[in-house]
Amino acid sequence: MKKVLVTLAAISMLCALPGCNNRSDEQTLKAGQDTALQPMQQSWRGILPCADCEGIETSLFLEKDGTWVMNERYQGVTREPSSFGSYGTWARTAEKLVLTDSKGEKSYYRAKGDKLEMLDSEGNPIVSTLNYTLEPVKSSLPITPMAMRGMYIYMADAAVFTDCATGKRVAVANNAQLERDYAAARGTESKPVLLTVEGHFTLEANPDTGEQVKTLKADKDAKFLPGKACGN
Repeated sequence: MKKVLVTLAAISMLCALPGCNNRSDEQTLKAGQDTALQPMQQSWRGILPCADCEGIETSLFLEKDGTWVMNERYQGVTREPSSFGSYGTWARTAEKLVLTDSKGEKSYYRAKGDKLEMLDSEGNPIVSTLNYTLEPVKSSLPITPMAMRGMYIYMADAAVFTDCATGKRVAVANNAQLERDYAAARGTESKPVLLTVEGHFTLEANPDTGEQVKTLKADKDAKFLPGKACGN
């Protein structure tokens, strides 16, 4: 894990590339977000209404770095896939939690004690007898693959991925094929290369401190795009 930290420091200047970090348009809401979030749980789960299924089992994970991950499983359907993952950035006002996904689309929730209540597409309460509340839970991150796009670099025997949608850097789990493909894509220069991949996040223990560190695991469809960056 020390190697990962060294790599993160080494690429801090390299990742000052056009398009490497995308800023969400609710950036002003993020001031003091950690303080505002402290009384709340970090993960919630519930079954939300569904128009053409028995219900959507929804799990939401908020992380201290201002990002979130959601997993939605459509109950009572025979088609596959029935589970879908999404992720993005969050911000909180005095009244609302605003989630912006990797495509820029927003959804809204509000705190009700230690619970979260889903709001409509404009951030207003939903008037209904159906359940729109997520209950606090303790759970591990979902493993449903999500489409991701970001700058990948492998240095000092460690890989780091800078996500285009959130601008966050995460360690990448050991993957020999990914490392070989990166070496071919970068050529003779040690520089970040744009990577599209379907993957998921996990929490892995730092071998030195035991601290849980957010890590990207590549699942499938990894493709490097030399000469391109997040903005194109």
